[in-house]
Amino acid sequence: MKYLEGRKYVIQAIFIAIGAVYLIKLFFIQVLDDSYKTAADNNAMRRVVQYPFRGLIYDRDGKLLVENTPVYDLMVVPKEAKAIDTLKFCQLVGLTLPEYREKIKAARTYSYVKPSPFLQRLTNAEFAAIQDNLVDFPGFYINARTVRGYPHQSLAHALGYIGEISPRQLEDSAYKGYRQGDYLGVSGIERQYEQYLMGQRGVKYTMVNVRGLEKGSFKDGAYDTLSVAGQNLITTIDLELQKYGEKLMQGKTGSIVAIEPKTGEILSLISAPYYDPSLLTGKELGNNYMKLLKDPVKPLFNRPLMATYPPGSIFKLAQALIAMQEGTLTPNTGYACNWSLVKCSHRHPHPSNLGIAIEQSCNPYFYQVFRSVVNKGRSANVFQDSHLGLDAWNKHIKSFGFASKLGIDLPNEKKGLMPNSQFYDKIYGPKGWKFPTIYSVSIGQGETGVTPLQMANFAATIANRGYYYTPHIVRSVGEKGKPLPAYSEKHYTSVDPRHFPAVVEGMQRVVESGTARYARLNHIGVVICGKTGTVQNPHGKDHSVFIAFAPKDDPKIAIAVYVENAGGGAIAAAPMASLMVEKYLNDSITTPARKRWEHDMVSGAFYKWGH
Repeated sequence: MKYLEGRKYVIQAIFIAIGAVYLIKLFFIQVLDDSYKTAADNNAMRRVVQYPFRGLIYDRDGKLLVENTPVYDLMVVPKEAKAIDTLKFCQLVGLTLPEYREKIKAARTYSYVKPSPFLQRLTNAEFAAIQDNLVDFPGFYINARTVRGYPHQSLAHALGYIGEISPRQLEDSAYKGYRQGDYLGVSGIERQYEQYLMGQRGVKYTMVNVRGLEKGSFKDGAYDTLSVAGQNLITTIDLELQKYGEKLMQGKTGSIVAIEPKTGEILSLISAPYYDPSLLTGKELGNNYMKLLKDPVKPLFNRPLMATYPPGSIFKLAQALIAMQEGTLTPNTGYACNWSLVKCSHRHPHPSNLGIAIEQSCNPYFYQVFRSVVNKGRSANVFQDSHLGLDAWNKHIKSFGFASKLGIDLPNEKKGLMPNSQFYDKIYGPKGWKFPTIYSVSIGQGETGVTPLQMANFAATIANRGYYYTPHIVRSVGEKGKPLPAYSEKHYTSVDPRHFPAVVEGMQRVVESGTARYARLNHIGVVICGKTGTVQNPHGKDHSVFIAFAPKDDPKIAIAVYVENAGGGAIAAAPMASLMVEKYLNDSITTPARKRWEHDMVSGAFYKWGH
């Protein structure tokens, strides 16, 4: 009993102590601390979000790609927005009464007591026109923030854009920490590197009177928190090369992708048609986006990453490498240019070795090369042999990065298509197909699909004689940062490096005496290795394709050019790639003849070259 009696006194003492604490605190607030009385006299303490500066984005040489420009949001606290001259307010901000009522209703739906955006992205001029008059409209105030600005008109697809977070995203736990009115990356680098670019918001508490005029910070800023700017990004892009490529692709549809083979760094990423990135920023973002979205030429479509095409004759290089690895081809193997197997695009003697076959881009030769792999004789059953041979080929071809996402640090990359036996079984049945059914794959047609990024990576892989680095567009986070570890790893193909020199020699012959003589760079002392492709298009004129790297030894650039409906690879893609390589290695186009080519590429006069 004594024990229980003791516990009763302890509990009573605890309650008395808690009560005393509350009484002392109440005495302090009401008598000693006059800040709350001041707040009451001045009507309100306003919590203003301090939005951070989003990280800047630079090119590989330190040129600014993306900056921040100031805009202003007109905020409203519905509880405080009472007894105002609504008509006068609408005239001030340029709204109709129905529009005003709709916006106030939306603000009240969000919160009756919390501020929310009423009008967003006001320009300096719009802000100046209303700021002195806001004193007459309690509940409304200006909150400064920044949006993206661009000192150039290039690289829109890669840079991406930012937009206001959507209601659906606010409900998603993945976006925890964001609030209504916040901006985040929607596409491109802005989206991929959002966590580094976004920074941290701050908060400032200010005292305002009944007319909404600021009377100073609350408690000298004791409870304020500073915003933290986002981290800057250094990209791998060469802005001057990017601008030059966009100039060449003006008025065309297609892609140019240039990669530094030694690192996997992307030098240029061009999707045509393109658009000015400043269209998707500021007050007109929504309207401009809808115009671009409805444009029949699809300027928002990121072709280097998302468009899949048959690779055409550039695929013959892969067929040769796989056949040498499988032991069914040597550099000295000759095959007849037999038109009864498949038609050839060129009239030429029978190729007596691989180098000549690549130089002449002989379709019947590579028909027989592909057949030698698929029908290698792994089984006595012709159907089973085709299954085994195609699957062996498929494993090799995927090691080059085809039919899979390479892992570029940009969203929405597509993986393309390379067929295996299961693919054809679904179409024809296990015994419904064999090599003659699938022969078009031998020349990069049929059931094949690759992205321009994969084409450029393929060129880089050959330049490196058998390996590649994951293509990436950001070199470092922060000026002194390092590439992410994933971009420093070599990815080796299943083909032994000793087989690559024969293909490289053939690519050199293509430029020096074969189908891509327009691409020669002898005038600047550079040996360029390349391969043309002409992709059949059932909907119109053929597509023009070219991949290349230069110099032959110690390559500095690998490139893929794909121009839709431009005819043969030698007509458009090869000279365009050659101009890009010269621009990168030499910093300028030097000879009058080359300048005329440049003019023809820009004007579209190159179309007459094939006639």
